[in-house]
Amino acid sequence: MLFLAVTLCQAGISQDAIFLTNPSFEDFARHSIQPKGWIDCGFPGESPPDTQPSGDFGVTFPPTDGNTYLGMVVRDNETWESVSQRLSKPLLAGNCYEFSLHLARSRFYVSISRIKGDEVNFSRPVKVRIYGGSRSCSKDELLDETGMVTQASWMQYNFKFEPRSNYDYIIIEAFYETPVLFPYNGNVLIDNASAIEPIPCDEPVSKQPEPIQLENEQPDIAETAPTPAPTPPPSTPSTSEPEPQPQSQPSPSPAEEEVTIAGVKRSEMEKGKRITLDKLYFEADSAQITKKSFEALDELVNFMKVNKDVAIEIGGHTNSLPPQEYCLKLSTARAKAVADYLAQKGINRERLKYKGYGKSDPIASNKTVYGRRRNQRVEIKILEIGEDG
Repeated sequence: MLFLAVTLCQAGISQDAIFLTNPSFEDFARHSIQPKGWIDCGFPGESPPDTQPSGDFGVTFPPTDGNTYLGMVVRDNETWESVSQRLSKPLLAGNCYEFSLHLARSRFYVSISRIKGDEVNFSRPVKVRIYGGSRSCSKDELLDETGMVTQASWMQYNFKFEPRSNYDYIIIEAFYETPVLFPYNGNVLIDNASAIEPIPCDEPVSKQPEPIQLENEQPDIAETAPTPAPTPPPSTPSTSEPEPQPQSQPSPSPAEEEVTIAGVKRSEMEKGKRITLDKLYFEADSAQITKKSFEALDELVNFMKVNKDVAIEIGGHTNSLPPQEYCLKLSTARAKAVADYLAQKGINRERLKYKGYGKSDPIASNKTVYGRRRNQRVEIKILEIGEDG
């Protein structure tokens, strides 16, 4: 018991905290199956929430904690999704508690409209409601709710509970914009639920969403100045002949360094050849290039500066899940972002073309997550290359 108390203290969690099972919503990523430990509280005839990011419905948003998260939707037929679970100990009437979730919105969540029967994007923002219940899925009391979750990035939302009765269950629900309820298709992503902590009832809880920094999106660490070489001790006179100093060799010029595009040498290129930039990454559902892509892009810049007789087309491609109009817009924006990067680094715009192909040119099956990831790419196509190099 002493060990448990110390562990909880070190983790910043009180011994009176109420814990959830699988608060990070971990499971195999797949559609229509909620994460283990959670109970589906949906409508008869409708599928359960999803364990994401499976790539299904076009959801590839990275998790904020662990490997997976919960994806929930609201629908245009006035049905919506929610999950429930039994708490480690009850919420007590008259007590106050704080709780938090990481929430985001996926820019696309492509499924079938229940009203129209065709494929639509469930992209509109929704809110999240927290209920207390005496049984699983029994929404006995609305404890708190968020505003509309509009942002396509993870943010921490904080809740404060002051239940009027004792409750053994918590219910997390996706819901429409209110107070006027007009059914529509929307989504919310949910990750990293905190423990439910008792707090004094007069203690304020910030309702302002707080941005979450993902581990793979940490700010670049500033480069430090190189450590100077130690100063040699003063030389003493010597009668011996000084040792001959080796002559320094000139550094190889950039043209002699066998510059490449994604490892492909100039000698392996010809007009029309396509080269995939495998180490080029964008923010989810965005044309914003991530910082870890700069090395690959700078290699391309270097190649273009050395090989001034080469002209290229930058082609953007997506997988097949989103609507075609969205795919064309996103792939064009990503191709343009690469062209803009090269131009800002001094490459003549006349040597750069860009085009978005959308989902029209897959190189793998769109039926698998792996295939969809391969199809979502940027390619370099050689438009002109001199014969002599």
